[in-house]
Amino acid sequence: MALPIALQLWSVKEDAEKDFFDTLEKVARMGYDGVEFAGYHGKNAQEIKAKLKELGLKIAGSHINMEEILQDTDKVIKFEQELGNKYIVCPWASFPTINEWDDFAEKLQQAGVKIAAAGLSLLYHNHNHELVSKEGTVILDRLFEAVPASFLNAELDTYWLEYAGVNAINYMEKWKGRTPLIHVKDMDSSKRESTEIGNGSLNIKGIVEKAYENGTEWLVVEQEAFTQAPLISVEIGLQNLQRILADL
Repeated sequence: MALPIALQLWSVKEDAEKDFFDTLEKVARMGYDGVEFAGYHGKNAQEIKAKLKELGLKIAGSHINMEEILQDTDKVIKFEQELGNKYIVCPWASFPTINEWDDFAEKLQQAGVKIAAAGLSLLYHNHNHELVSKEGTVILDRLFEAVPASFLNAELDTYWLEYAGVNAINYMEKWKGRTPLIHVKDMDSSKRESTEIGNGSLNIKGIVEKAYENGTEWLVVEQEAFTQAPLISVEIGLQNLQRILADL
């Protein structure tokens, strides 16, 4: 099964903060096909683009904070176009009321219209709190129902879906056609923390199969809890995921 694998660089954020380009070199040597950014560590778009070309890494997407996306949309678009990135991902939002979520959806659509007009695509990445039901509606469903697919798609985080008690494979099917990026993470069932892919309790094979069926473009590895050096863990996760793909 030919699905490219990227690393969400938040997984190795301490290393990236110390030496961004050295970290990219290590990620490339591991055999990742690409990266998903979580900040640029003072480098400009041309510098990063040149480094990625040198290393043979592609861009799966970039996590950009909500305020930048909503308030500096044109600036974000310009940088991402220069970088050569297609997918702009809002990684986090949280509001206490449905009205505030609805207001956020309107603002996301406004940004999404601009982003789509520039030939790029806006995505929203979930955690577990968006799977809570408020006033009889699941927040994440309400968000994707409120904003058309032409202006907002999903980067479903399968770990956080399962953490919230939602079957990730079923939820992926629900939003089929709107999931170009999927976060693949595994769960240590005893601690309910993320762990190396293949070393936890989640149905990674089933998630990967569903991603393939749904036309997902990138599998994005992410890990947030560690018992050893993050660079070691994400290499183990990659190797395990590659074995799973090879068996499909």
